[in-house]
Amino acid sequence: MNLGHLPEKDRALMVDKVSSAETLPSGSEEGTDSTPPLPFHSRAVGAILTLLAKFLSGVSVRWVGCEPDICQRIYFANHTSHLDPIVLWASLPPPARRLARPVAAKDYWTAGPIRRYLATKVFNAILIDRTEIKVRRNPIDVMLQGLGKTHSLIVFPEGGRTAGPNIGPFKSGLYYLCRRRPDLELVPVYIDNMNRILPRGEFLPVPLLTCVSFGPPMWLEASEPKADFLRRAREAVQRLKDLRTDS
Repeated sequence: MNLGHLPEKDRALMVDKVSSAETLPSGSEEGTDSTPPLPFHSRAVGAILTLLAKFLSGVSVRWVGCEPDICQRIYFANHTSHLDPIVLWASLPPPARRLARPVAAKDYWTAGPIRRYLATKVFNAILIDRTEIKVRRNPIDVMLQGLGKTHSLIVFPEGGRTAGPNIGPFKSGLYYLCRRRPDLELVPVYIDNMNRILPRGEFLPVPLLTCVSFGPPMWLEASEPKADFLRRAREAVQRLKDLRTDS
């Protein structure tokens, strides 16, 4: 993590924050968020799932114009498989992983005790109820509350899994989230080959090789129209795909 551009006082604060992230589980930053610390068994299951996800996907990780960091970010990626959130989460280094919260569909991740346990006790996911979107329970408000002062989000702006390798149009949620928190770094992510490892409709993954590419951070520009921003965000993921194809 490059801290050279920060004043000495801010660098010292960031070093303290990194040290805390090395030892504290997700949600346990005292005095910042209300999320309780994850118990030991949850952290142990998370470590096992990280190893399993890396083994099944054979994942390699590339940071292109971007470095791992524990600053608050929104990681936004293409979506072709139910394993995407797990593989992306597992691809982050441990300090960033403990602070990253996947945003996932409540109806899928609460369908059965195992999924519910993984979502709430291991991934610390933010679950969105797609069947009862109300003014008092607006998904943007739910995500903002889950962000708090320290957490990052893992989101999939296409709004659902695509059937093939092409990246679909982005929904407007990412734009409205950024309007509320324009200070957040937006990191594009391209997940390659997951549609072949766990195709839509299948339950057992096929061991293959995948690659998770993290791209240069971007921000919502002042007065930027929604359509322009969403197009620019999608193009950032597309460029990572093109780089992967060319290599």
